[in-house]
Amino acid sequence: MAAWRLWAVLAALRAGWCLLPQAGYLHPDEFFQSPEVMAGDILNLQVYYPWEFHSSSPCRTVVFPLMTSGVTYWVVKSLQQLDICSSCINSYTLLVSPRLLFTIFSFVLDYSVYQLAPSWEADPWKALVLLAGSYVTLVFYTRTFTNTLEGLLFALLLVLVSSNKSDSSSVKPTSSPLIGIVTTAGFFNRPTFLAFALMPLLYWAGLNVDSQKSIKTIINPLLKLITCACFTAVVFITADTLYFTSVGLDNFYSIKKSSLFDVIARLNHKMVVTPLNFLSYNLNPHNLAQHGSHPRVTHFTVNGIMLFGILHILAIGAGFKMLKKYIYQLMRVKSYYRGSPRVFVHSEGNPKLLLFYFVPLAFLSLFSHQEPRFLIPLILPLVLFNTSQNRAMKWKPVIIIFNVLGALVFGWLHQGGLIPCLFHLEHLMHSPGSSNHTRHYTLLFAHTYMPPRSLLNIKKKDTNIEVIDMAGSEEETLCQTVGQQAKNFTCNDCHFFVIIPGTVRATITKCGVLLKNETLIFPHLSMEDPPQISFLFSENWRSQLGLYILQLGRDHQSP
Repeated sequence: MAAWRLWAVLAALRAGWCLLPQAGYLHPDEFFQSPEVMAGDILNLQVYYPWEFHSSSPCRTVVFPLMTSGVTYWVVKSLQQLDICSSCINSYTLLVSPRLLFTIFSFVLDYSVYQLAPSWEADPWKALVLLAGSYVTLVFYTRTFTNTLEGLLFALLLVLVSSNKSDSSSVKPTSSPLIGIVTTAGFFNRPTFLAFALMPLLYWAGLNVDSQKSIKTIINPLLKLITCACFTAVVFITADTLYFTSVGLDNFYSIKKSSLFDVIARLNHKMVVTPLNFLSYNLNPHNLAQHGSHPRVTHFTVNGIMLFGILHILAIGAGFKMLKKYIYQLMRVKSYYRGSPRVFVHSEGNPKLLLFYFVPLAFLSLFSHQEPRFLIPLILPLVLFNTSQNRAMKWKPVIIIFNVLGALVFGWLHQGGLIPCLFHLEHLMHSPGSSNHTRHYTLLFAHTYMPPRSLLNIKKKDTNIEVIDMAGSEEETLCQTVGQQAKNFTCNDCHFFVIIPGTVRATITKCGVLLKNETLIFPHLSMEDPPQISFLFSENWRSQLGLYILQLGRDHQSP
């Protein structure tokens, strides 16, 4: 099959798997940094607002959530209000509509690879196949992560700094305003973007200096970049300040009725600069420890391999070879000649791509909290490097197997029962029979990732549904809560559900409560409570890879 046809198939797979939808649940941040917040603000649903979006500790800009999840939810809401779609707001659209927008945005990566490949001696279509076939693209870049936006902005920045290089190696300074805008937007999205932007900006500055003949022509693009960066920062600061001092979109939208002086007064009263708050929080080791501390080499030795497999290993090998040859040349030149040796070893390919990959990796490794998703923006330079000189071709079978397994594990298995469970509960609570009279529901989640309450499609004014998240509570605490809730049935139409993985299903039996009904959702892989290998070969193996919805009866039995 021709490379372009294979890419088209993989691109269709990316879109189709988004619409299916993917059941895997990668990390709570894919919901709680954008869709959950916007579902509460725009659709007036019961949600859980993470601490980053509290007015007392604003650490996330509201601009990108508004531009992504906010826009999609506004469209869905408008369609329902216009009676174009009477039931547009449901668990499926709440999940898929923001993801679909991110999936469309993900093709910015493909465009960037196609544009950049010739400049870095890589075959465009082979690079596109390697990119589109990566499970990182299929799974992570179709999710609503701030890291996904960071990767897209990094790709745009690489295009901007590279496309300025013409055949005569001259730089067109007209792109400097866009570079300033993208860099600042990336910084407000995630301050770690500066680690990714460092080498592209230095590369652009070097091209600019080499191609210009006067100080004025060198400074002019830099001034344009700084001016546009400052203007972009003002826009973000203004939006964030108005949102967080208004405490929600209802008051945020009311500023259009205010005078300019009222807006200025509010900005002067309390200016919100979310990246500074983000840095202040994350530079404190005690704060990072609450989210998990990892060895500084985790990105190099674990996360890079987990995301990119053999491509990461090939980059490390090439990096060591280049470094070894450079040191050898340096020692040899210093022994016999005066003057500076050549820095780059052309026989191993263009080392700038390795710098675009390893410099951000090194900066991110300075922080003790290291998660794999932090590295997903690095897929672009890694794909370009491994496509040049056909480095990855002889590893094709390994790459295919690795990405198929990665897509199945993270896109389907990992916490894969939780989203179908929320779909099931949303359908149950909004079924025609339940709407005829008031029913009370208590939903207790234990040993699962944080359930995004927005997918339950519960209006804020609806007080008949309670969601309890027990996270990874110990058996004694869990049984105490379950027992107390089971005793609290005060009506004939009170329903109590416990949602728990099959690996810890026996805990509920020990709690001594009466089970009225149970539903098994398959598959569900919990790495926090992994199944025992021996159980996977037993008759009950499905229960070990499943998520249970247990409905408790009214009668309480003593343990």
